Amino acid sequence: MTLRYSGGGAPVRRGALSRRYRRIVSDASAKPSLVRSLWGATHPGPTLVVTTLSLALGVAAGLEPGRLGLLVVAVFAGQVSVGLSNDAIDAARDLAVGRTDKPVAGGALTPERALAVAVASVVLAVVLSAPLGAGLVAAHAIALASAWAYNAGMKSTPFSIAPFLLSFGLFPSFAPLSLPQPALAAPWASLAGAALGAAVHLTNVVRDLDDDRATGVRGLPHRLGARASVVLAAAGIVVGGVAVFLGAGGGVVAAVFFVAVVAVAGVTIVLALSRTPGRAVFRLTMLAALLLAAQLVVT
Repeated sequence: MTLRYSGGGAPVRRGALSRRYRRIVSDASAKPSLVRSLWGATHPGPTLVVTTLSLALGVAAGLEPGRLGLLVVAVFAGQVSVGLSNDAIDAARDLAVGRTDKPVAGGALTPERALAVAVASVVLAVVLSAPLGAGLVAAHAIALASAWAYNAGMKSTPFSIAPFLLSFGLFPSFAPLSLPQPALAAPWASLAGAALGAAVHLTNVVRDLDDDRATGVRGLPHRLGARASVVLAAAGIVVGGVAVFLGAGGGVVAAVFFVAVVAVAGVTIVLALSRTPGRAVFRLTMLAALLLAAQLVVT
């Protein structure tokens, strides 16, 4: 039996039409949706970690539910903007090193669309911060401008770590600045945040050193090398842990987290000095960073 399209033309067998239809449906189902592609380009892991940390710090600061909700959504929108702008700006570079797993470099999302949503998200982040006070608006805007500056080119300079020191150093102040009586976080909390940011930058970039060098990126970790970057990240985490422990006045819970932070960071330094840093060393560094974040929250 044969079928014809209503417009005429050569006959098409039912079996061939069926196979063609299945192929079209298969291709359509294999292509990720716009929402899924956008989410994949936000760097979901870091976005969720930072958003969750804002929630934990907000609860610890005693924010009432309405203010807490605004803070968390504002931080989430800001992180979405940072991730999307990163992938939009780096699209050509990611494609050059075969990072087609990323939605923009892989063609599932255009750089223009990713950048447009990133701009909308950063505007939303600032607008949502406004009801919480001028202090939070200023701090959040500075942190986001710093992160965008990194994406736009500072990543290729010896000062690539500066945006992380600034943005993460401001981050512990987001919750207290959202209170009805706003205030900056204690200096020791800001120091711990900056140490956390430094560790995130140094450790995260180390995994992509070769790809980055191939595309002309020469930030601080590229100049230091993998071993020195990991050792510096772990040492910074220890400094942050000491700052939190002493600044918060000690205590049993604080002591437990402090010992855990120092122990994991110490093991990381020993391993990095004794062998070429691999996945285990990177994971230990990030574990130490997460423990520092938890120490900051509980104290």
